[in-house]
Amino acid sequence: MLESLLYIAFSGFMIGVFISAPMGPIGMLVIQRTLNKGRATAMYTGIGASLSDLFYCLLSGLGLSLVTDFIESNKNILQIIGSVVLIVYGIYLFRNNPSRAIKKAPDITTNYWRDFATGFLFTFSNPLILFFIIGLFARFNFMDANYHYYHYLVGYLSIVGGALCWWSLITFFVNKVRSHFNVRSMWVINRVMAGLLIIMALIGSVHAIRNLLPM
Repeated sequence: MLESLLYIAFSGFMIGVFISAPMGPIGMLVIQRTLNKGRATAMYTGIGASLSDLFYCLLSGLGLSLVTDFIESNKNILQIIGSVVLIVYGIYLFRNNPSRAIKKAPDITTNYWRDFATGFLFTFSNPLILFFIIGLFARFNFMDANYHYYHYLVGYLSIVGGALCWWSLITFFVNKVRSHFNVRSMWVINRVMAGLLIIMALIGSVHAIRNLLPM
Protein backbone atom coordinates (compact mmCIF):
# COMPACT_ATOMS: atom_id res chain seq x y z
CA MET A 1 0.00 0.00 0.00
CA LEU A 2 2.83 2.40 0.84
CA GLU A 3 4.38 1.87 -2.59
CA SER A 4 1.10 2.66 -4.35
CA LEU A 5 0.59 5.76 -2.21
CA LEU A 6 4.10 6.99 -3.01
CA TYR A 7 3.51 6.34 -6.71
CA ILE A 8 0.23 8.23 -6.88
CA ALA A 9 1.74 11.07 -4.81
CA PHE A 10 4.61 11.31 -7.29
CA SER A 11 2.23 11.04 -10.25
CA GLY A 12 -0.05 13.74 -8.84
CA PHE A 13 2.89 16.03 -8.14
CA MET A 14 4.22 15.67 -11.69
CA ILE A 15 0.75 16.18 -13.18
CA GLY A 16 0.41 19.39 -11.15
CA VAL A 17 3.78 20.65 -12.39
CA PHE A 18 3.12 19.78 -16.04
CA ILE A 19 -0.33 21.39 -15.99
CA SER A 20 1.05 24.63 -14.56
CA ALA A 21 4.44 24.91 -16.27
CA PRO A 22 3.50 25.88 -19.87
CA MET A 23 3.82 29.65 -20.21
CA GLY A 24 0.39 30.51 -21.56
CA PRO A 25 -1.66 33.56 -20.55
CA ILE A 26 -1.87 32.53 -16.88
CA GLY A 27 1.89 31.96 -16.69
CA MET A 28 2.59 35.33 -18.21
CA LEU A 29 0.06 36.96 -15.86
CA VAL A 30 1.87 35.47 -12.85
CA ILE A 31 5.24 36.70 -14.16
CA GLN A 32 3.77 40.12 -14.91
CA ARG A 33 2.33 40.46 -11.42
CA THR A 34 5.58 39.30 -9.83
CA LEU A 35 7.44 42.04 -11.67
CA ASN A 36 4.83 44.77 -11.17
CA LYS A 37 3.24 44.03 -7.80
CA GLY A 38 5.46 41.55 -5.98
CA ARG A 39 5.54 37.85 -5.25
CA ALA A 40 2.54 37.69 -2.89
CA THR A 41 0.14 39.02 -5.51
CA ALA A 42 1.51 36.57 -8.08
CA MET A 43 1.19 33.63 -5.67
CA TYR A 44 -2.50 34.38 -5.05
CA THR A 45 -2.97 34.34 -8.81
CA GLY A 46 -1.17 30.99 -8.96
CA ILE A 47 -3.31 29.59 -6.14
CA GLY A 48 -6.44 30.53 -8.08
CA ALA A 49 -5.06 28.83 -11.18
CA SER A 50 -4.13 25.72 -9.15
CA LEU A 51 -7.67 25.35 -7.79
CA SER A 52 -9.10 25.72 -11.28
CA ASP A 53 -6.70 22.98 -12.45
CA LEU A 54 -7.86 20.83 -9.52
CA PHE A 55 -11.48 21.32 -10.59
CA TYR A 56 -10.71 20.08 -14.10
CA CYS A 57 -8.68 17.19 -12.68
CA LEU A 58 -11.62 16.17 -10.48
CA LEU A 59 -13.94 16.46 -13.47
CA SER A 60 -11.60 14.31 -15.55
CA GLY A 61 -11.25 11.79 -12.71
CA LEU A 62 -15.01 11.56 -12.22
CA GLY A 63 -15.54 10.91 -15.90
CA LEU A 64 -12.77 8.35 -16.01
CA SER A 65 -13.92 6.60 -12.84
CA LEU A 66 -17.23 5.79 -14.55
CA VAL A 67 -15.37 3.64 -17.04
CA THR A 68 -12.57 2.18 -14.92
CA ASP A 69 -13.24 -1.34 -16.19
CA PHE A 70 -12.85 -0.13 -19.77
CA ILE A 71 -9.67 1.72 -18.82
CA GLU A 72 -8.23 -1.29 -17.04
CA SER A 73 -8.82 -3.57 -20.03
CA ASN A 74 -7.54 -1.02 -22.56
CA LYS A 75 -4.87 0.79 -20.55
CA ASN A 76 -2.12 0.16 -23.12
CA ILE A 77 -4.19 1.61 -25.97
CA LEU A 78 -5.17 4.56 -23.78
CA GLN A 79 -1.55 5.12 -22.83
CA ILE A 80 -0.61 5.27 -26.51
CA ILE A 81 -3.44 7.73 -27.20
CA GLY A 82 -2.44 9.80 -24.16
CA SER A 83 1.16 9.78 -25.35
CA VAL A 84 0.11 11.03 -28.79
CA VAL A 85 -1.84 13.86 -27.13
CA LEU A 86 1.23 14.79 -25.08
CA ILE A 87 3.49 14.70 -28.15
CA VAL A 88 1.14 16.98 -30.11
CA TYR A 89 0.88 19.35 -27.16
CA GLY A 90 4.64 19.23 -26.65
CA ILE A 91 5.23 20.21 -30.29
CA TYR A 92 2.73 23.06 -29.94
CA LEU A 93 4.42 24.18 -26.73
CA PHE A 94 7.87 24.04 -28.34
CA ARG A 95 6.71 26.25 -31.21
CA ASN A 96 4.66 28.65 -29.07
CA ASN A 97 5.91 32.15 -28.31
CA PRO A 98 4.83 32.95 -24.73
CA SER A 99 5.62 36.67 -25.06
CA ARG A 100 2.54 37.06 -27.26
CA ALA A 101 0.38 36.56 -24.18
CA ILE A 102 1.75 39.66 -22.45
CA LYS A 103 -0.57 42.56 -21.77
CA LYS A 104 0.28 45.68 -19.89
CA ALA A 105 -0.82 45.33 -16.27
CA PRO A 106 -3.09 48.11 -15.01
CA ASP A 107 -1.84 50.22 -12.12
CA ILE A 108 -4.41 49.29 -9.48
CA THR A 109 -4.41 48.76 -5.73
CA THR A 110 -3.46 45.28 -4.58
CA ASN A 111 -6.44 43.05 -3.89
CA TYR A 112 -5.56 39.44 -3.16
CA TRP A 113 -9.11 38.20 -3.63
CA ARG A 114 -9.18 39.76 -7.08
CA ASP A 115 -5.77 38.25 -7.85
CA PHE A 116 -7.05 34.84 -6.75
CA ALA A 117 -10.26 35.22 -8.79
CA THR A 118 -8.49 36.28 -11.97
CA GLY A 119 -6.05 33.37 -11.67
CA PHE A 120 -8.97 30.97 -11.26
CA LEU A 121 -11.02 32.45 -14.11
CA PHE A 122 -8.08 32.71 -16.53
CA THR A 123 -7.50 28.97 -16.14
CA PHE A 124 -11.17 28.01 -15.91
CA SER A 125 -11.86 29.75 -19.23
CA ASN A 126 -9.79 27.11 -21.04
CA PRO A 127 -11.77 23.83 -20.88
CA LEU A 128 -9.52 22.32 -23.56
CA ILE A 129 -7.09 21.62 -20.71
CA LEU A 130 -9.30 18.59 -20.02
CA PHE A 131 -7.72 16.81 -23.00
CA PHE A 132 -4.25 17.56 -21.66
CA ILE A 133 -5.22 16.32 -18.18
CA ILE A 134 -6.70 13.11 -19.58
CA GLY A 135 -3.47 12.55 -21.50
CA LEU A 136 -1.45 13.01 -18.32
CA PHE A 137 -3.81 10.76 -16.33
CA ALA A 138 -3.38 8.03 -18.95
CA ARG A 139 0.40 8.46 -19.10
CA PHE A 140 0.83 8.23 -15.32
CA ASN A 141 -1.89 5.57 -14.83
CA PHE A 142 -3.51 7.94 -12.36
CA MET A 143 -6.85 6.12 -12.50
CA ASP A 144 -6.48 2.50 -11.42
CA ALA A 145 -9.18 0.01 -10.49
CA ASN A 146 -7.09 -1.08 -7.49
CA TYR A 147 -6.90 2.41 -5.97
CA HIS A 148 -9.04 3.37 -2.99
CA TYR A 149 -10.40 6.74 -1.89
CA TYR A 150 -7.28 7.51 0.13
CA HIS A 151 -5.10 7.00 -2.95
CA TYR A 152 -7.08 9.64 -4.82
CA LEU A 153 -7.07 11.95 -1.80
CA VAL A 154 -3.27 11.80 -1.78
CA GLY A 155 -3.16 12.06 -5.58
CA TYR A 156 -5.34 15.15 -5.88
CA LEU A 157 -3.61 16.87 -2.97
CA SER A 158 -0.32 16.12 -4.71
CA ILE A 159 -1.61 17.74 -7.91
CA VAL A 160 -2.29 20.93 -5.99
CA GLY A 161 1.10 20.59 -4.28
CA GLY A 162 2.89 20.22 -7.61
CA ALA A 163 1.11 23.25 -9.07
CA LEU A 164 1.85 25.41 -6.01
CA CYS A 165 5.50 24.31 -6.00
CA TRP A 166 5.78 25.41 -9.62
CA TRP A 167 4.22 28.83 -8.96
CA SER A 168 6.38 29.27 -5.88
CA LEU A 169 9.50 28.42 -7.90
CA ILE A 170 8.67 30.66 -10.86
CA THR A 171 7.73 33.66 -8.69
CA PHE A 172 10.89 33.19 -6.58
CA PHE A 173 13.04 33.05 -9.70
CA VAL A 174 11.42 36.07 -11.38
CA ASN A 175 11.57 38.07 -8.15
CA LYS A 176 15.28 37.32 -7.73
CA VAL A 177 16.25 38.27 -11.28
CA ARG A 178 13.70 41.05 -11.78
CA SER A 179 16.39 43.58 -12.72
CA HIS A 180 17.77 41.30 -15.44
CA PHE A 181 14.62 39.50 -16.50
CA ASN A 182 13.86 39.15 -20.20
CA VAL A 183 10.49 37.59 -20.89
CA ARG A 184 11.81 36.03 -24.09
CA SER A 185 13.84 33.71 -21.87
CA MET A 186 10.56 31.95 -21.04
CA TRP A 187 10.95 30.31 -24.45
CA VAL A 188 13.63 28.22 -22.79
CA ILE A 189 11.22 26.99 -20.11
CA ASN A 190 8.57 26.25 -22.73
CA ARG A 191 11.01 24.23 -24.82
CA VAL A 192 12.45 22.33 -21.85
CA MET A 193 8.94 21.38 -20.69
CA ALA A 194 7.98 20.47 -24.27
CA GLY A 195 11.05 18.24 -24.54
CA LEU A 196 10.26 16.50 -21.25
CA LEU A 197 6.64 15.93 -22.30
CA ILE A 198 7.68 14.44 -25.64
CA ILE A 199 10.34 12.19 -24.08
CA MET A 200 7.86 11.01 -21.42
CA ALA A 201 5.24 10.35 -24.07
CA LEU A 202 7.65 8.40 -26.27
CA ILE A 203 8.79 6.25 -23.34
CA GLY A 204 5.17 5.58 -22.37
CA SER A 205 4.11 4.69 -25.90
CA VAL A 206 7.08 2.34 -26.39
CA HIS A 207 6.23 0.60 -23.10
CA ALA A 208 2.55 0.27 -24.07
CA ILE A 209 3.38 -1.05 -27.56
CA ARG A 210 5.73 -3.65 -26.06
CA ASN A 211 2.92 -4.81 -23.77
CA LEU A 212 0.57 -5.17 -26.74
CA LEU A 213 2.99 -7.24 -28.79
CA PRO A 214 2.72 -11.04 -28.36
CA MET A 215 5.50 -12.53 -26.26
